[in-house]
Amino acid sequence: MAATILNPRSESNLEGVHPDLVKLVRRAAEITAVPFIVIEGVRTLARQRQLVASGASQTLKSRHVPEMNACGVACAVDLAALIGKTVRWDWPLYERLAVAVKLAAGDVAIPIEWGGDWPHFKDGPHYQLPWRDYP
Repeated sequence: MAATILNPRSESNLEGVHPDLVKLVRRAAEITAVPFIVIEGVRTLARQRQLVASGASQTLKSRHVPEMNACGVACAVDLAALIGKTVRWDWPLYERLAVAVKLAAGDVAIPIEWGGDWPHFKDGPHYQLPWRDYP
C-alpha cells in the first residue's frame, strides 16, 4: 500500500475536528492504497442548510457542525479519492478507501462510522465518530 501524504489543505480542513478523528485520518493516510484528500471537516450550520437544500445531506444535525456535538468540535470528515491529482467519485474507490479507514480505526482503537454503510443514504466520502461514543 502506498501512503498518502496529507497536503496542507487537508491538514487545514482537519482544524477544529475531534483529535481522535484526526488521529484516525492520519493513520488511514499511512496505510491506504487509495490516496485521498480531506475535503471537509468543520461546517457551519449555514453550509449544512445549503447541503440539505441541494439534497447532498439529509439532516441539519450533522456531525460536521461543532455546535451539534457536546464536545464542541466537528466529529465528521469527508474524504475524496485522488487518482493522480484528480478527485474521483467512482464508488469502488470509496469502498476500498473505507477498508483502509476501518483498519486504521482498529489500529488506533477509535470507533468509526462510514456513510457508505448507511442503508438509505449512501455517502461514500463521509466518516464520523459514533454518537453513542462521542455525543
